[in-house]
Amino acid sequence: MNSVLLELTIIFALLLANGVFAMAEIAIVSARKARLRQLADGGDTRAGLALRLAESPNTFLATVQIGITLVGVVAAAFSGASLASPLAAWLREIAWLAPYADKAAFAIVVLLLTYFTLVIGELVPKRIGLGDPEGVARILAGPMHLLSRVGAPVVSLLGSSTDALLAAFRIKSEPEVKITEDEVRLLVKEGMRAGVFHPQEPAMIESVMAFDRMPVRDLMTPRSKIIWINAADAHETVWQRIVVSAHSVFPVYEGRRDNVLGLVTVKAIYANLAAGAPVNVRDLVTPALIVPESLSATALLEKFKATGKHVALATDEFGAISGLLSLHDIMESIVGELPSPSDRLRPRAVRRDDGSWIVDGMIEAAEFERLVVDFPLHGAAERDYQTFAGFIVKHLGHVPAEGESFSHHGYRVEIIDLDGHRVDKVLLIATKKRPEPPSSPQP
Repeated sequence: MNSVLLELTIIFALLLANGVFAMAEIAIVSARKARLRQLADGGDTRAGLALRLAESPNTFLATVQIGITLVGVVAAAFSGASLASPLAAWLREIAWLAPYADKAAFAIVVLLLTYFTLVIGELVPKRIGLGDPEGVARILAGPMHLLSRVGAPVVSLLGSSTDALLAAFRIKSEPEVKITEDEVRLLVKEGMRAGVFHPQEPAMIESVMAFDRMPVRDLMTPRSKIIWINAADAHETVWQRIVVSAHSVFPVYEGRRDNVLGLVTVKAIYANLAAGAPVNVRDLVTPALIVPESLSATALLEKFKATGKHVALATDEFGAISGLLSLHDIMESIVGELPSPSDRLRPRAVRRDDGSWIVDGMIEAAEFERLVVDFPLHGAAERDYQTFAGFIVKHLGHVPAEGESFSHHGYRVEIIDLDGHRVDKVLLIATKKRPEPPSSPQP
């Protein structure tokens, strides 16, 4: 009985040894090389050994296979010799099994050995190795490295034979390491499910991957929407254009718009005004960064970094200015639209508790109609204004005075504030009872 128990202990130890080899194989093959390299650079010698094994699969796999094969052969031979005979003797005591005792004992031993080899020697160790591949690889890298050195002649022979056979069949021994964008997207999705990434980060990663393929023309403000400054204009004209536009950088031209002198900023103009110095746009112009509209956004970002500039003018194939692009536009292409100070201070229409409206005169006509749905403006064909203030001037036929009012479509329109000659704030008071809207649109 004691001898059988000892033999079972030896077989169990052999199965554990088989499991260690299987665990080492799956862990080192599955371990992320980037993570092992990071640990090795931080001074982790075990991670360095694991990385060396992972980068030399021929030597490592040969070592593992030698170990698994030897353990399997010894376990099979030992169990067949030590366990089959006692089991056959016990089966002979059963009359109807006596004629088949030897064969039955051998079959039972093989089945049990196969089962425990699969569970203890393969499946469980591999699951452990997959659960923490870098950690297991670091633990087992030392013993595997030692065994590869001990069995170097045999490992070398097996490795050379493997290389020769692969070369004979013209099979690549090492696959090309190439990570595609689709694989990155899949990893990001997995990270989202695991809670590793913030909900906004996948969209940003997608934008970054598309960034190098995005030309300047897809990001720039087109020529028709650029606010231009003529170097020959008087200061009052220039300042009015700047204030109305709410932009911060303007291209300055002379004669025609393709003859660009450079760029001028609101900050530079305001600094001169604050100092009491007369403003001459020509003196404040800085050279503009000119780039082709076909340039990639990545290349433009590099130019911004190299020159220290944050704004560029784009040209078409004929050399004409086709658009303007800023660092802000590049950031928006990655993180999405960013509200500017002008957006936060955008003209609004606010409905008060008594049903009246306080309206900013500079609110766009289309936005006003969206908010105040029962106050129609002129039709699109006859609308030659862009703001609600423009509607008031068109309706009255003159620039209104503060406190002036008129009636329109069941509302009394009263100008309650002017900014110079510009209509700033308007009060709309309903002159007849109107049904309460189901939900007030939010500005």
